[in-house]
Amino acid sequence: ASVQPWVDQVVVFDSQQSDEVCRVAEAAGATVYRRPFDNFAAQRQAALDCVEADWVLFVDADERVTAALGEEVRRVIADERINGYWIPRRNFIVGQELRFGGYFPDYQLRLLRRATAHYDTQREVHELVNVGGTEGKLREPFIHYNYASWAQFHEKQHFYAAYEVRILANRGIRPRPHNFVLQPLREFRRRFLTLQGWRDGVPGVRLALLLAWYYGFMPYWLLATRSVR
Repeated sequence: ASVQPWVDQVVVFDSQQSDEVCRVAEAAGATVYRRPFDNFAAQRQAALDCVEADWVLFVDADERVTAALGEEVRRVIADERINGYWIPRRNFIVGQELRFGGYFPDYQLRLLRRATAHYDTQREVHELVNVGGTEGKLREPFIHYNYASWAQFHEKQHFYAAYEVRILANRGIRPRPHNFVLQPLREFRRRFLTLQGWRDGVPGVRLALLLAWYYGFMPYWLLATRSVR
């Protein structure tokens, strides 16, 4: 609904998880496509193939587009020299905005010239898109309501960790004892010190510790337990 005033068409791509989402989207005037989920990049490429507009703006279900961002989008797409734009995001986790630790500006390459854009469908997480030309940056951000609860946060991180395990296994990587110590320490140092997560106070400390666990330790632990089965 946050994009309807200034776009030609709203397309909702559903991974067949919720009939209610489809009903609400259709009632709001959106075109709905349903496709079983395989990976993020393949899902976005399939969505890109379903539209005919010159420009496509990808907005996730937990993101909002402000009026200011909408106006900036309408203005910049007239520039024929640019094929894609990175958009910053303001991230809210359990109701609190995070400004450090990698959560801002958190640029996302989401505004794409359709004719030249193509996603790498072999990449399972953190999808990459080639815009086939020059990229630019917008000033106005998305609003991203990242996680509504800590339970949702933990559920999502387990999902991402399972994906990471599959990637590591496909690459033939086997866990080593030092991975269980060094990888979490590296991730904590990156989030808390390099990206200044400490400046977000207690929430910054909590997230740095949790992400060190989920991104640094858990994938190797799951890979190790998978290897001995």
